[in-house]
Amino acid sequence: MNRVVGLFLVAFLAWAQAQAHKEAVELSMANHDQVLASATVVFVAFCADWCPFSRRLKPIFEESARVFHAENPQASVVWGIVDSQRQADVGDKYFVNKYPTMKVFVNGELIAKEYRSTRSVEALTNFVKFQLSTAINEFSSQDHLRANIDATKRNIIAHVRKEGAAYSNIKKIAAILREDCQFWLPSDGVSASIAVADAALVFEDPDNAGEPVKFTGNFEDYEFLKQWITDKCIPLVREVTFENVEELTEEGMPFLIYFRDPDAKQDDKLFAEAVARELADQRGSVNPLLADGHKFAHPLKHLGKARSDLPVLAIDSFQHMYLFPDMSQLAVPGKLREFIADLHSGKLHKEFHENLDQKMVELAKAKAARGFADEEDDVAGPPAAKPETSPPPSVFKELKPSEKRYSILQKSEL
Repeated sequence: MNRVVGLFLVAFLAWAQAQAHKEAVELSMANHDQVLASATVVFVAFCADWCPFSRRLKPIFEESARVFHAENPQASVVWGIVDSQRQADVGDKYFVNKYPTMKVFVNGELIAKEYRSTRSVEALTNFVKFQLSTAINEFSSQDHLRANIDATKRNIIAHVRKEGAAYSNIKKIAAILREDCQFWLPSDGVSASIAVADAALVFEDPDNAGEPVKFTGNFEDYEFLKQWITDKCIPLVREVTFENVEELTEEGMPFLIYFRDPDAKQDDKLFAEAVARELADQRGSVNPLLADGHKFAHPLKHLGKARSDLPVLAIDSFQHMYLFPDMSQLAVPGKLREFIADLHSGKLHKEFHENLDQKMVELAKAKAARGFADEEDDVAGPPAAKPETSPPPSVFKELKPSEKRYSILQKSEL
């Protein structure tokens, strides 16, 4: 027996033994695929022995596994723990850079949103129960659907038979995107009357009062269907709040933030249209966000702006913040795309310092013209005349994961 096969068998037997006793299993690359395929829900805690927050969580997580399985012995759930020192490759696979991190897999697929709530047995077990609950809302008629649907949320409405690939695929996707969209499928009576050839699926957007968007692809092509629904449920432009800002910073992309007056949301459409027109092919390079300019007054202040200046568009690169130079140009084709390209090329930072040098020259000339009486006055100068020496520092960098709750792994430690 070669060493690789031996390691696999050891890992598999350890997992099987843990499952037999309904305990948390140690997840490794050797048993990774088998564990994810073995249960409807796999809840994983990435821990590090050197991290005090991990040491506090681990016994709670293990007790949660025991309590959950005692209360739900037939549930298709695995609780997994990754030791970051022994199984660093698993953490690398899922880009874990803080400890502890808790991720959940449903039907073998990673849910984008991590678990960030209370670290108690009750909270953890309730979270897993929620993942097991159905993500599907059923309707018995069009009248029933219209009476119960929440038009303020994004909705996926499918008319498909309950048996078959279409229903199965939509149900799997719903479990992954349940926090981003509401999913509606027909009840048994309605389902039985739908012919396979008449299968239909539409997306209804609360921000668009127009006709629902119809899916025209193959329902049996799971990856294509999932991508289509994902694109609809997770819009190109999202709202940043104090509740989700930590999660958004972890996506690692610079923020393109449209600060607007919350009472003038009609301007949101102008920004959304500009993003769709200019940046639809730039997913992964920048994170377009809407922000309440009243709640996020602190970043505005750093930019030298106030409520009276709204709307304001800026980039936060997590190092510096840069203002879109002229809001009247937002609707001009190419201007927003150019702004993003200038960030990634370094042009924004370079131009700031070039402008700064010119301002320093102009300030020196102004001082000379005023004829300062002594060196002290010359050094101090009028406060309003002193230019900034660098772009405003990032504010949203300070809203990344709290060091009071996580041990952050620095790049130098990777």
